[in-house]
Amino acid sequence: MCNPCCLSQLACCCGSAACSLCCGCCPKIKQSTGTRFMYAFYFMLVTVICVIMMSPTVEKQMQEHIPFYKDMCETLKDGEICKSLVGYSAVYKVCFGMACFFFFFCLFTIRVQSSKGCRAAVHNGFWFFKFIALLACCAGGFFIPDEKMFLEVWRYVGAVGGVLFVLIQLMLLVEFAHRWNQNWTSGVKYNKLWYAALALVTLLLFTVALGALVFMGLYYTHPEKCFLNKVFLGVNGSLCLIVSLLAISPCIQTFQPMSGLLQPGVISVYVMYLTFSAFSSKPIEHVVDEGNVTVNVCVFPFSSGSDKRIATGVGTAILFCCILYSCLTSTTRRSATALRVYRNAVQENERARCCFCCGDDTDDFDEEEKKTGGGQDVTYDERDGTIYSYSYFHFVFFLGSLYVMMTVTNWFHYDKAEIEKLLDGSWSVFWIKITSCWICLLLYMGTLVAPMLCPKRFEA
Repeated sequence: MCNPCCLSQLACCCGSAACSLCCGCCPKIKQSTGTRFMYAFYFMLVTVICVIMMSPTVEKQMQEHIPFYKDMCETLKDGEICKSLVGYSAVYKVCFGMACFFFFFCLFTIRVQSSKGCRAAVHNGFWFFKFIALLACCAGGFFIPDEKMFLEVWRYVGAVGGVLFVLIQLMLLVEFAHRWNQNWTSGVKYNKLWYAALALVTLLLFTVALGALVFMGLYYTHPEKCFLNKVFLGVNGSLCLIVSLLAISPCIQTFQPMSGLLQPGVISVYVMYLTFSAFSSKPIEHVVDEGNVTVNVCVFPFSSGSDKRIATGVGTAILFCCILYSCLTSTTRRSATALRVYRNAVQENERARCCFCCGDDTDDFDEEEKKTGGGQDVTYDERDGTIYSYSYFHFVFFLGSLYVMMTVTNWFHYDKAEIEKLLDGSWSVFWIKITSCWICLLLYMGTLVAPMLCPKRFEA
């Protein structure tokens, strides 16, 4: 006989009930947070599959370990080695399916403002059927008839969507920096040790940023070559210094007393990462030495392609962190928007939290109704209405699907691409990342200057 926990999990997968873990010792979770985690899990699962498809060894392993592999490929009319099941073509098709899945839910949940309707029930439950639908969407991409035309059109759609997601990612980063500083600064009045924590983390962030600047100055510049590297290294480093001085200037402190060096420290580290990633994505430059030998210059000094792998790995980690951050934070209707900084943000009853990203804006609801079926408690925090936009949430994941597609395939032109040439570099990737540096700095600078220009609008 099934215990209550098993029954609750079946209700979660096949009905509109909220999902939870079977372990009763797990901390309680809000229904809205659990729902966002489930969609994030689907997103990460497909992303991992896309990364596997781009691995140079996958095709060889499939041929060696899958029985009747060649017969299956011939049945599918895909040649002897099923080229469309791996590589950039497969990634485009799988991400197309995932994008269609999230875009459908974006349209399906438009103007949903109550969690009691049928559309809200589909959004918050029926996970087994949604998983089957996601698999069907991803598999359906492999049956698109005109592959060449599809890849040509979908490449441009992916590029536009990927750039839009980069902008949203930058907005999340700026919001994260302000939330972190606001949270830890609010604890100073209760415990002076928060001053030490702020100082230590701020010093660490600027040390990392300065170290990255020196490293790139040593290894990504050359007396005769790499002119763009020199220019952008100087420009980005100077801009980081300017926003740091601006954050602690008296005119900004008058309107934002909590503004400090922690936020520009976070921004500076991210800008240095983007600069490093841009340099590693640029096509390799060559110079002829005294012995008439062509030598690669301004490249990673340790091993070929390592910088690109590091940049890709860090970029993937940042992507996952942004997804988790959007799931953990309380995007309620009472919360500030991503780029709005309130003048009197610290309330009398506010406490600093070590988990600085997990603000809790929804603790004022009634907690009588909980799921207590032998496992983790689920608090139904949307009984009075939705606390975040379902449609916008799915739209962000739709853009994230396109961003994953372009990132995994390194933003290259598919008609000239080979899996083995992923690390050759691309000017399009270089300019996208350099532009992202400036947009990130402008967004943060806007959050500093806006309250000074429009003080009435930003009053608490």
